[in-house]
Amino acid sequence: MSAFAFVFPGQGSQSVGMLDAWGDHPVVRQTLQEASEALGQDVARLIAEGPKEELDLTTNTQPVMLAAGVACYRAWLAETGREPAVVAGHSLGEYTALVAAGALRFADALPLVRFRAQAMQEAVPVGAGGMAAILGLDAAEVRAGCEEAAAAAGEPVEAVNFNDPKQTVIAGTKAAVEKACEVLKARGAKRALPLPVSAPFHSSLMKPAAERLRERLAMTAFEAPRLPVVNNIDVKVETDPAAIRDALYRQAFGPVRWVETVQALKARGVTTVVECGPGKVLAGMVKRIDGELQVGNVFDPASLAEVKGLLQ
Repeated sequence: MSAFAFVFPGQGSQSVGMLDAWGDHPVVRQTLQEASEALGQDVARLIAEGPKEELDLTTNTQPVMLAAGVACYRAWLAETGREPAVVAGHSLGEYTALVAAGALRFADALPLVRFRAQAMQEAVPVGAGGMAAILGLDAAEVRAGCEEAAAAAGEPVEAVNFNDPKQTVIAGTKAAVEKACEVLKARGAKRALPLPVSAPFHSSLMKPAAERLRERLAMTAFEAPRLPVVNNIDVKVETDPAAIRDALYRQAFGPVRWVETVQALKARGVTTVVECGPGKVLAGMVKRIDGELQVGNVFDPASLAEVKGLLQ
């Protein structure tokens, strides 16, 4: 049997009704019940009914995406009994990966990511920061363009998500991001798309949020993971709880090195990468990073059955 990895999506893949296809699946229902108890709100109802504006609030999106990813993962385990060889997650998805690997209790992870979301939201006033996706330009060129734009604007803008060889997300102050979009188009970017986000995630502007998060992480119990988790910030597998906490702290204001993360999964002998949770964003990125890797998705019973067949 081929070695397979599970990867977990972050913010942006949420949608109202994203777990509807599971119907009354007992594992999914139980997971959402646990999430509701941990957060003191009806998570199942928020996912099923929205409204979209409420689901899209960062302080709701982060815990809800964690809950949805864990629900899909537990359903996979209940139906197949097969654990992946290694796991990873994109940005927020790294917390889901740590829950899947047994390093972090689900009930502790939910309030932790809500706190993370709140700290990030409060670090920069709404409208003061921005993010944009730069398409059709390699990462080194994007980095150089950001340096040029930051110097011209006198404000920070940085490459923060290395999503695939020709898609890099930048973040910084609104003015600096706008300047960088101009500069990068002049340098040959096919498109520079402003993203509908409420804060400049993973940029140095998130340092105040990271400091608050570090204190909260220190009070949260972590254990050595049962499965290897490749982290975003160093593209490394850590087993020491202190090192895991430190990586999550630095991840809040450091880049998501997704291209290298996928390459690291392949280097561990993985031939199939399965995106677990709502959406298909990561599966698409994986394909663009390495066409040799098989990809799959587990977000409903039909996709679960498909992946089960793929891994026979």
